[in-house]
Amino acid sequence: MNTSVGIYAAYFLVSLGMTIWVARTLHKNGRHFLVDALDGNAEVADSVNHLLLVGFYLVNLGFILLFLRVGEKPEDLVQGIEYISTKLGIVTLVLGGMHFFNMFNFARMRKRGLDHPSLPMARGAAGGDLDRTP
Repeated sequence: MNTSVGIYAAYFLVSLGMTIWVARTLHKNGRHFLVDALDGNAEVADSVNHLLLVGFYLVNLGFILLFLRVGEKPEDLVQGIEYISTKLGIVTLVLGGMHFFNMFNFARMRKRGLDHPSLPMARGAAGGDLDRTP
């Protein structure tokens, strides 16, 4: 096997593993935060949590695949290790940035809910909560 192909495969597999691990961790632990942010509405929290998971996978896998082509092609093992560490560092920063962006938005959503606790929840045809209007 060509050294470059092995290095690209290693980058992709490690990035994929990191993405899956982070996604599962955020999905599992984020549920509690979402339930609290959505006034205890577990059904909506689970739905939002699942949608966030799908979006997280799509954005991160797209970034990982597009980012594979960026940079100089490694020609030996030392360059390959540097290539992988640089790429994984950037992927990790992107994952962290996405996490903080989501946490910031949920904290704002929770704060809005706490600032207006007496606002009625709009009910849909099926009786589910649709929106909190300020």
